[in-house]
Amino acid sequence: MNRLALLPALAAMMLAGCASVSPEAKVRTKLIDAGIRPPVASCMAERMVDRLSLVQLRRLQSLGGLGNRDVREMSVDELVRRLRALQDPEIVSVVLKAGIGCSIAS
Repeated sequence: MNRLALLPALAAMMLAGCASVSPEAKVRTKLIDAGIRPPVASCMAERMVDRLSLVQLRRLQSLGGLGNRDVREMSVDELVRRLRALQDPEIVSVVLKAGIGCSIAS
């Protein structure tokens, strides 16, 4: 098979890879949608993606009842209760540390 014939397909696959959204960008967008200020959301997303697995991030995404709710209207107790419902202490720890650290830093 002619190698030159494969170049367009290879280029298309590479561009498709570039077009996909990174986990950090997805997390940042979800945090902003939940009412977190963009600088804090960026900081949190970076920390969370570095410390949580993709499976843990997906579990966090399934956090019930946050879909259209502004997290600024939630009490800390309610947020912690919802995080604990995921039954993963690492998620609780990482999200709370990122939220507190990034809120102070921003």
